[in-house]
Amino acid sequence: MSAKKILPDIYSVGVVDWNVRNFHGRTYTTKRGSTYNAYLIIDEKIALVDTVYGPFRDELIENIGKIVPVEKIDYVIANHVEIDHSGALPAIMKLCPKAKVLGTQKCKEGLYKHYYGNWDFQVVHTGDKTKLGKRTLDFIEAPMIHWPDSMFTYCPEEQLLMPNDAFGQHYATSERFDDETDQCA
Repeated sequence: MSAKKILPDIYSVGVVDWNVRNFHGRTYTTKRGSTYNAYLIIDEKIALVDTVYGPFRDELIENIGKIVPVEKIDYVIANHVEIDHSGALPAIMKLCPKAKVLGTQKCKEGLYKHYYGNWDFQVVHTGDKTKLGKRTLDFIEAPMIHWPDSMFTYCPEEQLLMPNDAFGQHYATSERFDDETDQCA
């Protein structure tokens, strides 16, 4: 799946995994595959919200590269530690080592345990904001929506919520919006 513009200067850059069937081991099956969501916001500063499962890192990097050189990313927002959200983070940070990673304290702890990254990390809390230029990113801690580290990222200027797993469903489809696919009906 290639990058898709969802709003002016905001893109879906995630990937589709058509083949995954055992998402969390054998207890959670995904008979229709899954989508790993990641978003790129272009402003005076550039933000990547979440990455994708590690084996799909090259596709993520290609999707971003069609819009902007990856090394220009200023912020990588880590809404969630789980590998379907963070698996490509080491590859992204290798390409943009000056980028700052933003996430909750639990997210920082989890990322460092999984990846041992020596990244510039800023812990954010509910109510914290990061100004990109004409857009702002607001952070909302949402512990135990899925894991203790879970967080939402909200862009109030666009009324756009990037909620990691909170409203997710496991469907592999080339469409990006629920009204474009009968699987979501």
